[in-house]
Amino acid sequence: MTMQVRRPVVGIDVAKDELVIHQDDSKHPLMIENSPAAIRQWLAHLPTECDIAIEATSTYHMEVTERAHARGHQVYVIDGYRLKNYREGVGGRAKTDVTDAQLLARYLSKEKEELRQWTPPPKAYRLLQSLLRRRAALVKARTALRQSLGGEPVLKHILQSTIKQMDRIDRLIQQYLGAALKAAGLSADVQRCRAIDGVGDITAAALVMAFLRGDFRNSDAFIAFLGLDVRVRDSGKSRGKRKLTKKGDSEVRRLLHCAAMSASRQPTWAAFYQRYRERGLKTTQALVILARKIARVAFTLMKRQEQYCPAMLFETCRAP
Repeated sequence: MTMQVRRPVVGIDVAKDELVIHQDDSKHPLMIENSPAAIRQWLAHLPTECDIAIEATSTYHMEVTERAHARGHQVYVIDGYRLKNYREGVGGRAKTDVTDAQLLARYLSKEKEELRQWTPPPKAYRLLQSLLRRRAALVKARTALRQSLGGEPVLKHILQSTIKQMDRIDRLIQQYLGAALKAAGLSADVQRCRAIDGVGDITAAALVMAFLRGDFRNSDAFIAFLGLDVRVRDSGKSRGKRKLTKKGDSEVRRLLHCAAMSASRQPTWAAFYQRYRERGLKTTQALVILARKIARVAFTLMKRQEQYCPAMLFETCRAP
């Protein structure tokens, strides 16, 4: 009878300048610099075929994640929200870098079968995500300036000049987005999404980027990836308030919400939107449902490589 060898489990708490590492067969944590040289040196002495749980923190975890995966280790990226709930669930009383590294290792040991391994995203995905996030930051800053300085007459001239420069940067980012999509051979999928009523160029690019990240089994998996799935909290006869999980990219959700607002005023989607308003749903609730429907349609078009047919969709939306 063949004995199954247990794979070493490692937990890594990530900060901008430092990694705190806990290995399940070691009593003492290891602290190393969060730099390519230090990570490379540490990985060289790590046993082969480890299971590694890494805390997701902006982009600071990417260096160790990519290098560990390249060396053949199974890597699992755990978001802070999930780790926080797990800490509370097991009665954790302290939160330090060391205890977080230990907790990550424990979480992976107990829940590995329920977790999905990290895989490197396509090159185009990273570029598109970076451009969309930078545009989102630009849009946010531009809106804040208009709201903050727009009512001050003495600043009117300088505000107009600044806004023009920001508009120019926005156009450049959109040009880079178009070039990146074309270079990656994604123009056809962009056109499929762009044909959906209410969806503009930026939203189409965001949908294509999200679709590019994984081989989604169905539209439900795609919706969950976007964070548009609903969290249910029911107990006995009590029915808790439904809320979005918001697990995915917030910028994609924002763009889909804008697309839903535009689509709700167009013939193809107006009946669909109005049907939910007549049921007593609030405007935001109906728009969320519409945004989710748009995302499902986009997923189907890209998955099946089909063209958008508004007439067929209109008939579907009219059905009870």
